[in-house]
Amino acid sequence: MLTGVVAAGATAVVGTGPASAAAPVDLDEALFRLPQAEPMPLSLLVGQVAAARRDYCATQYARLEQVLPALIAAAEATRDVSKGRARDEAHLALARSYVLAAELASKQHSDAAWVAADRALAAARSSGIPVAVGEASRQLAIAMRRSGRPTAAVNLLTKEAADLDPSHDQTAAVRTTLLLTGAYSAATGKDKSTALSLMDEAGQQADRRPAVPGLFTVEATRAQVDAYQISVLNALGTPDEGVDVAARLDINRMPTAERRARAWTDIARMWTALGDAPQTFDALRRVEQEAPQEVRRPALRALTAGLLYGPARVEGVREFAARTGALAG
Repeated sequence: MLTGVVAAGATAVVGTGPASAAAPVDLDEALFRLPQAEPMPLSLLVGQVAAARRDYCATQYARLEQVLPALIAAAEATRDVSKGRARDEAHLALARSYVLAAELASKQHSDAAWVAADRALAAARSSGIPVAVGEASRQLAIAMRRSGRPTAAVNLLTKEAADLDPSHDQTAAVRTTLLLTGAYSAATGKDKSTALSLMDEAGQQADRRPAVPGLFTVEATRAQVDAYQISVLNALGTPDEGVDVAARLDINRMPTAERRARAWTDIARMWTALGDAPQTFDALRRVEQEAPQEVRRPALRALTAGLLYGPARVEGVREFAARTGALAG
């Protein structure tokens, strides 16, 4: 969807060196004080957004946090000097840059997710591209859910899903991801009937249509539906019903390290709820194998600490906790 070049020159803003070589970035502060940036050729901007997406999907969160502020600033500058179709495409690049910021902020349990998601949705609506609106709406709903407003999140997601054309593969795929996120949001609000209804609709839609590669951060596949079903059952307080789902879930078929790590995280939560410490630890080690940075997130450290300080003694947990930052002191 992104083609063409803005008639303004600039160089790339996203560095290729390791993130450890740069000073730490506070994403919360950076979103309110974006660096100065010049507009760049649109094709180059699109390439930078694609590179940032690859970092997210590969769970290279430290590097992503370094590059996002400059990327967003460049996208805004490019949008400001663009006209016509090029301006729509620059809005899409900007929306997706903010989607990545919202994804990262959510993983960090940061309130900056609200800011990034709201800006993503504004840019997406300005682009006029339905897929972008769906992607950004999903991020805003996640921020709503995390702030304790699951019903509002479900309402937003179902409304946006209804506006997407189910007859086209890409919009249908985005619609499926909205339904999945809506199901989990309803489950966190203990609305069982809505959660199961949305899961059923998403599953039927995923089975009816071919998998669509290239969705921005979440694919619409049967494997993804199964992974979300485990999340929903955990949230509804029926983790035992997820055991059979986990047994049939082929995580290796999920295309990105971020999604594979998320699936193992949900399985770890399932085993934690069922009181099976060895299985929980095995799932956490699978998360680390897929994505070493993922297992250091606050939610994962909490799971690890629960094993470390819980009643069951599992060999290797203390070393794992020290390695992943969950060991207090």
